[in-house]
Amino acid sequence: MTDLNEYECGMLDAMLEAFGIPDSLTRFQLLELFDQDEATAFIMVQVLAREELVAEAGKHGDFELPEKLVLKPKGEKFLQEGGFTRRYWLAQEKPVEVGGTLHKLQQQNMRLQNLKLSNEMEIAELAKVINQLKVRQYIWWGIVIIAFLIGYLIGHLHKH
Repeated sequence: MTDLNEYECGMLDAMLEAFGIPDSLTRFQLLELFDQDEATAFIMVQVLAREELVAEAGKHGDFELPEKLVLKPKGEKFLQEGGFTRRYWLAQEKPVEVGGTLHKLQQQNMRLQNLKLSNEMEIAELAKVINQLKVRQYIWWGIVIIAFLIGYLIGHLHKH
């Protein structure tokens, strides 16, 4: 129902409220409700019929109002639940919710991207430290081997 504006939703609700006790409106009452503007009344009746909230009785032609319009139980329940106006405002709130959710997701995505970048930088730093420690380990192994060789040579030369 996003094709209706707030005013039109209010008019539709007013129509539903106008049904009263016999749960019906005559052609004359409909015209009175719309200040004799049959075109607007016809469009509004079509919307209510499309929503299956009313039933038409004694229709004269394709572009004329029916002799009588009867409110269905579904129409009464729909009006009690807030009608078209409530539906309109709920539809207006949805983009805010979606936009809010989208904004939250974008923020979370940005935070996660920053965290990922931070972790990648930390991993790169730790990889450098590991490489430096490996080089030191190789140097120490080299010193130990050289020390053993020198010890062996010194011990071997003193025997002779």
